Amino acid sequence: MTRIDAKFAALKAEGRKAFVAYVMAGDPDYDTSLEIVRGLPGAGVDIIELGLPFTDPMADGPTIQLAGQRALEGGQTLNKTLELARAFREGDDTTPIVMMGYYNPIFSHGVDRFLEDAKAAGIDGLIVVDLPPEEDVELCIPAQKAGLNFIRLATPTTDDRRLPKVLQNTSGFVYYVSITGITGSANAVATDVGPEVARIKASTDLPVIVGFGIKTPEGARTIAEVADGAVVGSAIVDRIEKGESPADVLAFVKGLADGAHAAG
Repeated sequence: MTRIDAKFAALKAEGRKAFVAYVMAGDPDYDTSLEIVRGLPGAGVDIIELGLPFTDPMADGPTIQLAGQRALEGGQTLNKTLELARAFREGDDTTPIVMMGYYNPIFSHGVDRFLEDAKAAGIDGLIVVDLPPEEDVELCIPAQKAGLNFIRLATPTTDDRRLPKVLQNTSGFVYYVSITGITGSANAVATDVGPEVARIKASTDLPVIVGFGIKTPEGARTIAEVADGAVVGSAIVDRIEKGESPADVLAFVKGLADGAHAAG
């Protein structure tokens, strides 16, 4: 059982929904990023989604693209992202960390070496958005053999023919992308999301967490009410971009987490 599996088992036993927060590793700089990441559990975050900066992101809107550029310009690398995770683990051995990124840096690092290093650093799961199920032998299956969850995205265009393929080797949870488009581009609507979550849950026992388009505590609450939890990324990264202090960023995160946790 990974930390992700244990977290969802605990949340289920408590009758609570999950709140997942995304931040880009190294944004705006390594030390500030680490301070924010270390503060996330205390702000109510159940799972940390740690962005791996990459030069050519596919799914990211302008806010997260710019965060990746700031991180790269500040010298953030895959190794420094793993270093950040290790530093976090020195004070927290329970909060799950999911690394979200793209395959190129992992491929360049070497898959076997990356999985060994990620596991040693305390990474619990991976979201690699440019590896479809047809490429599971590249990373998904080796990751699961190494004890890491491989989390797949489902979208509004994932129809009933495609869904079984998407779910085939997924573990940890299913990440449902609430909108058609990039991060930060529209608002998630619970009345649209609810039926899609129900459709996915009819085909899997995994939790279904919804992200993209959630920007407020109320938005986190309404989405968490129709799913197993909510993810917020761009709205948090936007606060970092504006130069807010880590304390102010974490206060904003706490409001979001409180919203998701208020879901019935």
